[in-house]
Amino acid sequence: MPLLLLRLLSIGACLLALGCASPRAPPPSAGYSSSPLSSEESNSVAIHALGLVGTPYRYGGNTPEGGFDCSGLIGYVYKSSAGQATPRTVARMAAFGRPVPASDIRSGDLVLFGASTPTHAGIYVGAGQFVHAPSTGGEVRLDRLDGVYWSRQPMQARRL
Repeated sequence: MPLLLLRLLSIGACLLALGCASPRAPPPSAGYSSSPLSSEESNSVAIHALGLVGTPYRYGGNTPEGGFDCSGLIGYVYKSSAGQATPRTVARMAAFGRPVPASDIRSGDLVLFGASTPTHAGIYVGAGQFVHAPSTGGEVRLDRLDGVYWSRQPMQARRL
């Protein structure tokens, strides 16, 4: 495990090129809900996220019509599927909800990537896969956590 962590940390800076980087930000304000999602709500989040695969990427985007960046996708899906408001930046998402060990991750959990302050995020949908809006010129897609690129990135999971 320590060797994997060292590998992950060594290329964490590559995430900044994804176009979804967030500056360091203070913790989320009290305006966000902190009630835990039920299993049904978590599954609804995952299903909704899967339905948005193929939507164009747009920096700052937060609607299917206008496109999504990674945090805009997450905010739209959680609000539409579970009525939960999420922070607008990935940096703030890192302090939102509660941490979940990678071994306990479930559908609907957030997955955040980056060394000290996460710079990219997605929604875990089960079977080792997550939905995210990866970069300028791309589109919302489904990727594997154990894929060549993502398995090398420092990752944390959070449950709302």
